[in-house]
Amino acid sequence: MAKETTPNAAAKLNGYASQAKAWLHSRRDMLRKPVRASGEGAADGGRRSRSMPGAFGVLVRKEVSDHIRSWRFILLLGIIALTCVASLYTALNSIRDALGSEDGVQEFVLLKLFTISDGTLPTFIGFVGFLGPLLGIGMGFDAVNSERNKGTLSRIMAQPIHRDDLLNAKFVASLIVISIMFLTLGFLTMALGTLIIGIPPTFEEFLRIISFLLVTIFYVGFWLNLSIMFSVRFRQPATSALSCIAVWLFFSFFYDMILQLIAKGIAPNAPTTTVQDVLNYQNLMMWLNRISPYTLFNEATTTLLVPSVRNLGPLTNEQVIGAIASPLPFGQSLLLVWPQITGLTALTLICFALSYVLFLRQEIRGRS
Repeated sequence: MAKETTPNAAAKLNGYASQAKAWLHSRRDMLRKPVRASGEGAADGGRRSRSMPGAFGVLVRKEVSDHIRSWRFILLLGIIALTCVASLYTALNSIRDALGSEDGVQEFVLLKLFTISDGTLPTFIGFVGFLGPLLGIGMGFDAVNSERNKGTLSRIMAQPIHRDDLLNAKFVASLIVISIMFLTLGFLTMALGTLIIGIPPTFEEFLRIISFLLVTIFYVGFWLNLSIMFSVRFRQPATSALSCIAVWLFFSFFYDMILQLIAKGIAPNAPTTTVQDVLNYQNLMMWLNRISPYTLFNEATTTLLVPSVRNLGPLTNEQVIGAIASPLPFGQSLLLVWPQITGLTALTLICFALSYVLFLRQEIRGRS
């Protein structure tokens, strides 16, 4: 009896083993399906497979949390806030003196908080134009290469997440933090000015201040994209940071010196010059100067916050005769600086496209 049951038990064990092996093969095939579906050639019903649902939102929230909790962001925020408060204090002193005089004009008073100073410190827009790029550079110079050096980039890419989602999340999260910071700073300045001066803002002043803050966000976004591009190109964060700072210093200081040398070399000869030669010379120097993003930002913000600015280029006597000395409406000021805003947006998109192409072509390995 025992001899008959032994082969039956062995057959049953072999059957169980074959069933277990078949089950393991089926589970292995199921686990391999998401990996194959995340590739470029996979298709589900004729459509390109998508990454993990909500992956982009999770990456954005993670990057925003990292920025807010970092000491680097807190220090940069403190520097910009202190300088802006100091410029606000000097602007308030100048506005009080102007309002106390007999010929003090109470039109567009809140806009003067951003544009005037008593001479001891630069204006609000001067501080933002000078220190805003440092904020963008500080938040993006190690966006990608720090992940690569820590070895976390290969772990993230091992998940069903597309590369463009990671790069987009880096940029969007930093831009969200920058937007919240400058909007809060602008509204706080406007609220303090209203409480101290006692004059509420008009609707046109409110629109001009909002436009100024949006242009500032675009301006800082350009430097953010430039720093992200260098972080993709260079593997060391110190190299990418120095490259960004070198570009910032070039456009902040040395570019004007180079333009002055060019202007002396191509200036028309005084005895034989004509009006058309002078106009061509001025237009050429103006367009060369507008290569700098700081010039684009300065022209756009000055026109939006100073309604008396009616033109940004050279004018002849025939064009000046008959002009009415009155402030421009908000719509006309916006049309006047639309090329500058378009230029800042184009520079931002160009830097983002370059960083996008470089990142997609790179090979990602563990700690490589």
